[in-house]
Amino acid sequence: MARRRHRDEPVDDLSVGELIDGPTETLTPEILAAAFAAPAGHGRDPDATRDLTDLAPAGGPTAEPTDLPPTGLPPAGGPTDFAPAGGPTAEPADRHPVGGRGREADGSRSGRSTSDVVSGDATGDLTGQLLAGYPAGASAAGPATRTRLTLPRMPSTGPLYRRALLGAIPGLGRRRGDGVPAVELSVGGVAVDPERLADYDRVCGFRLADRLPATFPHVMGFPLALRLITAPEFPIPLTGVVHVGNRITVHRPVTVTDRLDFTTWAENLRPHERGRQVDVVLVGSVDGEEVWRGVSTYLGRQRTPGGGDRRDRGERPAPPAATARWRVAPRVGTDYARVSGDHNPIHTSRLGARLFGFPGPIAHGMWSKARCLAALENRLPEAYTVDVSFKLPVPLPSTVAFNATPAADGWSFALHDSRSRPHLLGEVKGRAPY
Repeated sequence: MARRRHRDEPVDDLSVGELIDGPTETLTPEILAAAFAAPAGHGRDPDATRDLTDLAPAGGPTAEPTDLPPTGLPPAGGPTDFAPAGGPTAEPADRHPVGGRGREADGSRSGRSTSDVVSGDATGDLTGQLLAGYPAGASAAGPATRTRLTLPRMPSTGPLYRRALLGAIPGLGRRRGDGVPAVELSVGGVAVDPERLADYDRVCGFRLADRLPATFPHVMGFPLALRLITAPEFPIPLTGVVHVGNRITVHRPVTVTDRLDFTTWAENLRPHERGRQVDVVLVGSVDGEEVWRGVSTYLGRQRTPGGGDRRDRGERPAPPAATARWRVAPRVGTDYARVSGDHNPIHTSRLGARLFGFPGPIAHGMWSKARCLAALENRLPEAYTVDVSFKLPVPLPSTVAFNATPAADGWSFALHDSRSRPHLLGEVKGRAPY
């Protein structure tokens, strides 16, 4: 007799296409052979897909506090410096936010712009536009100059995930680039959806407010970054990529009435003991001024002789006493997928997780970061940088221990499992607002 599935458990009776964001055609040999012959948008609407909203339970927070109250934090301190693996990310001098002026590394304004190219398809193949060859002075870490491609709207994530899956099939995928694409993608005038913001706040534990949590612009601009990552010229394939770090800088509070212009590019491709790492930068600006910046570090696992920086193999110190313990419900994966648009099947299905080498679904790393920031919400300054390193995945369901301690200029925080192994390590540092 088949076991009845609990409403909170991940869905398993779906095809690979449905695991991502909706039913798709059967991938016959003819379809596979023609997959890259016609760019997305030729012959059918690339956005005609269905998400999994109807499969996700609605309402209520997705992490249930137990044992210790989440408000039992130490007194507020000031905000700390935390350098991610691979060193700080330098701001390119020739880049500016969409529609206005940017800032140099020292904070001064810059009016130098890159060229603008308008693309008529937000999900179509950009091959030939992304990397026809590096300009003079380019390197694997990043090109000397980048071409800006302005998309008419935010891409849909479903076609991008399916393109990534097709690219992983032997014989259909294309050779990966040796460097980062010499391009930056942009979309202007992205409005905040108040209902989506409220749903996101509930899923991640933030209070309902007109100010956006620091992690919400990441969700708003994620489809644009995914568009870049799924390009054939991107040096690391999406399938099997590991999100190992994320740094967010809030220059000033972003509100629900702001319309954000997003720009994304890749930089700082570098060797790692397990393969290669690359940074994907996402910038949000309002009226020409940068108000938000996120840098996500991704690891592409490869066998490389020698490799790059090696991890510290020393004995881990005992974590501080838990400030709170949270029960992470099974539905966290589907709930966060619904509000973020990140329908990666490793978070929403046992079958999808097993296809990528996990015993069961795992929580999104950015949900873990958001949940920690929600616990510190009343202690965050107007402008700050929050930097995290993602360690062990958070299995669904599980119980995690959260701790936060004041540091010299802010806060250090972490999530650990029941055996004191880290899921996430992070720090917050305050900064002067723009």
